[in-house]
Amino acid sequence: MKRVLAISTHPDDETLGAGGTLLKHRSLGDEVHWFLSTEAFAPAYSAEQIERQKAYVDRIAEMYGVTSLHWAHLPTTRLADLPMEEIIAPLRKAIDEIKPQWIYTTGSHDVHTDHGVTFAALMTAVKSFNRTAGLERIVTYEVISSTDVYPASRASHFVPNVYSNVTEFIDDKLDIMSVLTDELHPAPLPRSLESIRALARYRGSTIGVPYAEAFMLQFEAY
Repeated sequence: MKRVLAISTHPDDETLGAGGTLLKHRSLGDEVHWFLSTEAFAPAYSAEQIERQKAYVDRIAEMYGVTSLHWAHLPTTRLADLPMEEIIAPLRKAIDEIKPQWIYTTGSHDVHTDHGVTFAALMTAVKSFNRTAGLERIVTYEVISSTDVYPASRASHFVPNVYSNVTEFIDDKLDIMSVLTDELHPAPLPRSLESIRALARYRGSTIGVPYAEAFMLQFEAY
């Protein structure tokens, strides 16, 4: 049994990037823990939107069957304006409590500034030897409509080198994404259910399976 930590900046990142893989971990008997960085806030968001987001988070946590939820409640779209320690501290606390072996997270190769800040905070939180003890792997996932529109360069482009066969779980992943009605797009836009399925189909073709999710390996100890 592994202790798996899914880190998402917003309550849809984990499903878009690693939803099928997280369901796969649960099917194998692994613990799945969820760390969520941000939340909607007034007056930028209405009271109805804020309440809907809370309901989304509760429902998603239930659908994944997470062992624990750690919600930092930082302001969405504002992470770059905060002192870095305010972002690192709740991450460090969660990691110290969970002692994860595998971590899935958003990456720096992404047009959404919040995603890159979360990645930087994570890499700072796990850099000391006492916190990386037992940590086996960190991978970053792609967030459709954010990762794919980041300007390509050798230093920053998302180049997957780890793949997870999620054929058995693709329909359940899409069911979870369907809960996030505020985040869905109509087809053929990127965050439509059709486009999410198409990306999984494309990633699957790389490894010869019907559906897959793709990741970039950032750290591995063995």
